[in-house]
Amino acid sequence: MKSHKQILKNSSDVIQTDGKIDRRAFFRKTGAISAIAAASVVAPSVLQASQDDPNIMHHPQWGQIWGDPVSENLYGLPSAYEHNNTRRYTKLLASGNYRAAIAVTPIHESEGIITPNGLFFSRSHGGTAHIDPNKWRLMINGLVEKPIVLTLEQLKRYPRVTRTHFIECPANGGQEWRRPQYNSLQFAKGFMSCAEWTGVYIKTILKDLGLKPTAKWMLAEGSDNSEMGRSVPVEKVLDDAMLVWGQNGEALRPEQGYPVRLLLPGWEGNLCVKWVKRLEFSDEPWYAKEETSKYTALKPNGKAVQHFYANEVNSTVVIPSPEKPWTSIKEGDEVEIEGLAWSGMGTITRVDLSFDGGNNYVKANLKGLILPKCWTRWSYMYTIPKGFKNKDGKQIILTSRAMDDAGFVQPSVDQEIFGYGVAKEDYGKDKDKGMGVESVYHRNAIESWEVSENGEVNHVQIRTI
Repeated sequence: MKSHKQILKNSSDVIQTDGKIDRRAFFRKTGAISAIAAASVVAPSVLQASQDDPNIMHHPQWGQIWGDPVSENLYGLPSAYEHNNTRRYTKLLASGNYRAAIAVTPIHESEGIITPNGLFFSRSHGGTAHIDPNKWRLMINGLVEKPIVLTLEQLKRYPRVTRTHFIECPANGGQEWRRPQYNSLQFAKGFMSCAEWTGVYIKTILKDLGLKPTAKWMLAEGSDNSEMGRSVPVEKVLDDAMLVWGQNGEALRPEQGYPVRLLLPGWEGNLCVKWVKRLEFSDEPWYAKEETSKYTALKPNGKAVQHFYANEVNSTVVIPSPEKPWTSIKEGDEVEIEGLAWSGMGTITRVDLSFDGGNNYVKANLKGLILPKCWTRWSYMYTIPKGFKNKDGKQIILTSRAMDDAGFVQPSVDQEIFGYGVAKEDYGKDKDKGMGVESVYHRNAIESWEVSENGEVNHVQIRTI
């Protein structure tokens, strides 16, 4: 085969016809060059369009007319062709009036680790509050030496910090405890998003106010009509808890708690109280409505787990998924399997990928920035086998498993339900172990996608019982 340099040089002998560029000859020739040059990297069928494609043979309409002036859409809008890239909601996850409800992120359309503000998942208990920032006030009281009330301007005078973290609802994937309920990545794992946050560490403010030694808990209270209240251990407050007013380079959106919300990196999203109006310090938790009637985990013995906060190590395959199938891919094509991993315990250190539902794993590659308590991208290059069957002739079942620097490994479905080290025949003898299948929160068991013979992707659950 000629070298790339020789081929490129020789391509010039066919593009002149009566002093004009022959577009068909040019694209026919360069198409062949692209196929040869890329043969050792990616299958040509992925890169090369038809040589008679009218979209390349003719000038497009948008290149022959004026575009919008800079005075159009001063805030900016997505392309009209991205109309499917939106948050979505369902009656099954909402009150009748959609105010105590959730709208979930299309993570199958996500790029990188930052979720755009307009796509960030939204959970509220009484609808979205619209607050005048000039009238907003923050009270800090209780077991502090100098109680205070701050305006937004005064709050922003403290030294600010910017950090990138995910927020995840503890019910993310919760509908899967018994079996998959939605054949959709967005509804299975879209109760989370990741953003760059700007604000102030609460510990910075407490240096001025003086926290009394008897203070063990902080109440964060929202100013919306639900007055969401959650108790937070002081250890977390003095670690990395933030009051944030900025998200991805702009002010918070109203549905994200404008003008100020609490951010507890890695911990349950409901603890990150929005539209926050008060921080009160005490020597005991408050046992507020949302931390007694909700956000607890009922165990098989009838007792409930309370005050478990950090979201455990987790991962999912993003491409392929039910919304991103392999129906246009054929045998021999090389594709990139891509996914997300995250942990509220620390930093992702490794992700493994299985093609047989978790019996065997290969190591995936971590991509881009790898930050604590943040989304981490991972991928694996794969050649499509005949009939989408694995090496044993069985249907491909994609399963990912993440690990973090705190030593946690994402469990299998059975490990999470029965408890680590508890054999299924012994389950029920010690009901303090395992979570059963009646839980709602903190489900981080491995997730699986079955790839059918036509490339469609279906949500399945792998069990050994």
